[in-house]
Amino acid sequence: MSGAIPIGFRLPDRYRKGDPLSRSVLVTGGNRGIGLAIARAFAESGDKVAITYRSGDPAELEKDGFLAVKCDITDSEQVDRAYKEIEEKHGPVEVLVANAGVTKDQLLMRMSEEDFTSVVDTNLTGTFRVVKRANRGMLRAKKGRVVLISSVVGLLGSAGQANYAASKAGLVGFARSLARELGSRNITFNVVAPGFVDTDMTAVLTDEQRAGIVSQVPLGRYAQPEEIAAAVSFLASDDASYITGAVIPVDGGLGMGH
Repeated sequence: MSGAIPIGFRLPDRYRKGDPLSRSVLVTGGNRGIGLAIARAFAESGDKVAITYRSGDPAELEKDGFLAVKCDITDSEQVDRAYKEIEEKHGPVEVLVANAGVTKDQLLMRMSEEDFTSVVDTNLTGTFRVVKRANRGMLRAKKGRVVLISSVVGLLGSAGQANYAASKAGLVGFARSLARELGSRNITFNVVAPGFVDTDMTAVLTDEQRAGIVSQVPLGRYAQPEEIAAAVSFLASDDASYITGAVIPVDGGLGMGH
């Protein structure tokens, strides 16, 4: 799914860049890893894509055609400012992918309250902030697609990740509650739960650690970010218009049965 659109390939009319039917898409934490792969997938389909980032130089992202907006999702005022910029340049957000997240792994006896609350505030409460703000435009339009990026850890649990697992598990209840609350407004809420993905975060693991992880995965390999992006793209497509409140695992079978 990565790379340029092949020469001679013509996108469907509703997805051509510049077409008035091209959707306004926001991917939080879209400057690297899974988020960047998701942003690229939507851009390659012709959508207008905005991404949020907390640090770094957005110049490279803007070269790729993204609207890069600096935003810390733990700050409601920054979230509101980001949406105002996106709405001014791309129109109200029609597809929201809540991907931004952090980890502060530590065993429970050594985990500080700040370690716990900061992870929950970013991963769970931060998602609440961006979803609530997106719903203004979605309610007016009487349509919208929201995809939350959870984790297999939120379903299975993981030693040393009580804070992260709690935040990611919370996204499931959050999405399913909103699926019931806003389904009559034609707004869908779904969750993608990736397993271990080949990104910068996992690249720092030792060969022994990577081998230990892969040994637990029935498919015997890490996921590529583009494979997560494919699931997100599907849930935001017309083909998934009757899917809401679902949790889609993209984990190579690691969390099956959960």
